Amino acid sequence: MKPCPKCEQQNPDDANFCGQCGAPFPVAESSPLLTDDELWRAFIGPNAGRYLEQFKKFAFTGRPRYNLTWHWPAFLFIPFLWFLYRKMYLYAFVYAVGPAVSTFLTNDLMAGLVWSIMAGVSANYVYYWHVREEVGEIKKKPWLSREAQAQAIREAGGVQPYVIGVGVVLYALFFAALFQAIQEGPTEGEKFPPARPRPSSERSLL
Repeated sequence: MKPCPKCEQQNPDDANFCGQCGAPFPVAESSPLLTDDELWRAFIGPNAGRYLEQFKKFAFTGRPRYNLTWHWPAFLFIPFLWFLYRKMYLYAFVYAVGPAVSTFLTNDLMAGLVWSIMAGVSANYVYYWHVREEVGEIKKKPWLSREAQAQAIREAGGVQPYVIGVGVVLYALFFAALFQAIQEGPTEGEKFPPARPRPSSERSLL
């Protein structure tokens, strides 16, 4: 409730005129919307400053252009989980399926390492375009208040903290399986058969 400035009658907060005397309530000036820098920082969330420094390398000429950068978390922290952590769901799907399919087709575990390197050299640039496009879409909408715009940008961007827990569990399972495999050693079928004795004629020649 808010009082009328003329007769002090209590009125609902959303009232434009006093219900008793009809006097209009003063219209509060709308706060300015978020600046571009505020939008980008709010969308990125954690480590916004570091990402913005990396993003400058892609747009220093005014036109977005790829430059080689390295992203350690995307390389070390299972790539699809990092993309999921940053809400890039399409790339998360690609990096979840791609390494598995590549390993299956080539029968080479190094295929997964290749995908991790690809993520390491491209993650900053991919994330730059993701932020650029999402922020651009939010700026196009007719926001009535700064608070509503800020709320929308936080919901669209930011991170998903639960993914860190998923990554920790996956790494724990991997190292547990690796430790068990080392302890057990090769199975009976994988052990090398004893060398066959050579004929006596061959032994005499050597």
